[in-house]
Amino acid sequence: MAGGKERVLRRRIKSVESSKKITRAMELIAASRIAKAQQRVAAARPYSEQITAVIRNLAAAGAGGGHPLLTPRESVRTVGFVVLAGDRGLAGGYNSGVLRQAEAELKAEIAGGHDYVLILVGKKARDYFRFRGYTIAASFTGLVANPSYEDARAVGEEVRTRFEAGEVDRVDLVYTQFLSVGTQKVLTRQFMPIEQDTVTEAPTGPQADYEYEPEPDEILDNLLPRYAEARLFAALLDSTASFFAAQQRAMKSATDNAEELIKVLSREMNRARQESITTEILEIVGGAEALAQSSDGETDYLADHMFATDLMPNR
Repeated sequence: MAGGKERVLRRRIKSVESSKKITRAMELIAASRIAKAQQRVAAARPYSEQITAVIRNLAAAGAGGGHPLLTPRESVRTVGFVVLAGDRGLAGGYNSGVLRQAEAELKAEIAGGHDYVLILVGKKARDYFRFRGYTIAASFTGLVANPSYEDARAVGEEVRTRFEAGEVDRVDLVYTQFLSVGTQKVLTRQFMPIEQDTVTEAPTGPQADYEYEPEPDEILDNLLPRYAEARLFAALLDSTASFFAAQQRAMKSATDNAEELIKVLSREMNRARQESITTEILEIVGGAEALAQSSDGETDYLADHMFATDLMPNR
């Protein structure tokens, strides 16, 4: 019995060791991708800062008054949600955190009498809201793992078209902000209309006196969609870095748990082996004692002195 238990434990240890190799490899891959995602965030920041500075200069020159992307609607009847989640799991609470917050915001708007439009990024977001019976206006997959600016442009165009057509009166962006490898935060930010304080804030420091060609309003009309795309691209990059950070932590935790389980199973296997050895020793000792007792006894069980009368007794 002990030998059978030992074999079972040995198989379990081998299985856990195989799983540990996989989780360790995924942990290392996620760590390398975090570094790449951070580099992309840093590389995209100058463009975002520059386009913001240009828009502020244009606003200072009097442009932007009454622009559709800057003007809040008098009455908000329909609220749009752009939700950024992942395409895969094995990332701890990354997906569940952003999806729970998005659903809570959505339920609050529905309770307030507002209609909604869902624009989802990631398979997890699509499957989550579809399973719960929500109407999905548009969904995009395959973006968060390695987003490109063209991806952000496609999503931004979808949102802007619906906003300018009057299908939605306000659009909120729900995503995970990357603060550090150990810290990420789920945020809900207004995406459209673009908050005027963001783009009309007076530029700091001495400013040059620009002459614009074409007119500032025409330039701003072209730049505001690019600004929205840049914000969305930054959110996608944040989501990517957050996903891999969460995955690294989850895989490290899984690897640590596997190591601890291997230790526990190894102790049980050693105990089973000791029990098996002890049982075998006891059986050997017991057999030896039985033989010793039979040889020392008065009864002779060996047929050394049999006679014919013993073999064939008289009837």
